[in-house]
Amino acid sequence: MKTRLLIVTAVLLFSSLFTVKAQTLESKYGLDSAQTVLNASLYVEMVKQKNYEEALPGWRYVFNNAPAFQKTTYIKGVSIMRGMLAKTRNPKYVDSLMMVYDKRIKYFGKDRKYPSGWILGRKGGDLFKYKKKHIPSVKEAYSILKKSIEMQGLKSEATVINYTMEASGILVKAGEIEAEEVIDNYLLFMDMAEKQKAAQTNEKKKENIENARLNVERIFFTAGVADCETLSNIFTPKFEANKDDMVLINKILRMLNRQECEDGALYAMVAERKYELEPNADAAHNLAKMFIKKKEFAKSKGYLEQAIKLEKDADTQADLHYKLAYILLSQNQLSASKSNALQAAKLRSGWGQPYLLIGKAYAAYSKKYGTSALDHQKVYWVAVDKFLKAKAIDPECAEEARGLINTYSKYFPGTEEAFFEGIKNGDIVKIGDWINETTKARLNE
Repeated sequence: MKTRLLIVTAVLLFSSLFTVKAQTLESKYGLDSAQTVLNASLYVEMVKQKNYEEALPGWRYVFNNAPAFQKTTYIKGVSIMRGMLAKTRNPKYVDSLMMVYDKRIKYFGKDRKYPSGWILGRKGGDLFKYKKKHIPSVKEAYSILKKSIEMQGLKSEATVINYTMEASGILVKAGEIEAEEVIDNYLLFMDMAEKQKAAQTNEKKKENIENARLNVERIFFTAGVADCETLSNIFTPKFEANKDDMVLINKILRMLNRQECEDGALYAMVAERKYELEPNADAAHNLAKMFIKKKEFAKSKGYLEQAIKLEKDADTQADLHYKLAYILLSQNQLSASKSNALQAAKLRSGWGQPYLLIGKAYAAYSKKYGTSALDHQKVYWVAVDKFLKAKAIDPECAEEARGLINTYSKYFPGTEEAFFEGIKNGDIVKIGDWINETTKARLNE
């Protein structure tokens, strides 16, 4: 009561100092400036105390009689409706909440920081959150959320994207939308997450984006449209009816690549068709992946070499060189494998996997190096050097590197064998042939 008295006194003082004659409902202060200011002051104080029931009358006056007064009307209005909904469980407050968002769009939808698209995201999110068990409401919320993302683009909030994906999962199971629409959403949101992360410098926000991306992935996998068989059933008839549609072809390949479905009949048809229509780096890469998955390495090698020649993007080139290095290692073409791995490492700094591969190539050659058992064992020094380098520059491969270091360190020469060749711990030793590395002797007791 004391707080209310203080507010009323302050408003009366305000009214005596300023005379504001609002002529229409659309004016800032509405039809009665004193009543608008008084009621706004009262309800804001009640909201601070989380007394939403007491806040309702004052807020309702401002909402109905001075809708253009201030953005706070709508910000606090959301809090009031959510509070009343939590207290009463009365669904009428969901309808009122939707009305709050609609009116905010009408009067403050051109706000630069929080425009109409942003408001629609909040509106659709709340409708979905409070009525997700009611399919017609989920469908309406989904439509609102999609419109928000269309308007906001990369400025879309992570929660809006999550709600949209979750709603699409519910709707596809209810037969309200096609599976392809869920796939389109998934591809769009994954691409958006990558671009949002790349543009973000705030680590906390980056973490939020990554969490949203993982959630989208989780929802997609539970929607029942992610396995290779389902994707094949969805896209095979579409492809067969539109074999020259590059938009469709690229979408199918992106989806099959994401789900690692490169060994299926659909992938083969689509990848080969893309290569026929556009024999570029991407098309060659797709065919290479298909043959790698089928373990037809001789065929994949040729397509990888062609993709490397055609590819312009350095990061993609790094992947191509690494894949080629892996294939060459499997074919025991160790020197060529090393050359491609080094090229991959050069094109993408801080990447440890190429060095792990080089170390494995060295270890694979150990029995062929030199003429003595000691010569063979010396090679493990340079192999472990590469594993140590990978561990030092790339935390993502540190665990694998540690395992390899432990495995191959056991094969280092012993002190007794090295003694006869005059080698001591710490000596600098040259390993020749195609390896051509200088290393430090490390002897086992």
